[in-house]
Amino acid sequence: MDLLGHLQRMARNNLWSNDRLYRAVLELQPGEFEAERTSFFPSIRETLNHVLLVDLFYLDMLEQKGVGRAIGTCFKPFADAQSLAEAQAEFDRQLVAFCDGLEAGDLDRRVPTDRGDAGMILERIGDLLAHLFLHDIHHRGQVHAMLAGTSVEPPQLDEFLLDYDLRFRREEIERLDLG
Repeated sequence: MDLLGHLQRMARNNLWSNDRLYRAVLELQPGEFEAERTSFFPSIRETLNHVLLVDLFYLDMLEQKGVGRAIGTCFKPFADAQSLAEAQAEFDRQLVAFCDGLEAGDLDRRVPTDRGDAGMILERIGDLLAHLFLHDIHHRGQVHAMLAGTSVEPPQLDEFLLDYDLRFRREEIERLDLG
């Protein structure tokens, strides 16, 4: 597998992992989604809103739409898990489509990234995608840990890449059309 193929698989993993995580989050009892917890962000709701905001910011830069950091002023945090889950799923499909539209040579192409006071920094598309996936994995792990203190068991999030694990994700792969 080449790097482009790996990043395309990671985009699908992102969709699949978020689907699994949100299915757990949607099972929370009233008050658990927004309850204060010990983590980088003080609740599951705030953590997941942060993930979506950063996802939108990076896709804007990758697609060179030009909104940049102003995306933060346009973003209205979601109060409920269902609406946030739907917005995240929509984003995840856009990211899969973006990655599927890339060619190997695109990964070294540099795009301007809005870094506020530091200015516009040219970054490689491949590096931006790798960073985005790491960011999402990092914060999904925090939500996973926070779920351990709720009424919902945290879902398994590492059964995507290996053939051995296909039996654990087959239904989801078919439902999400990731085959």
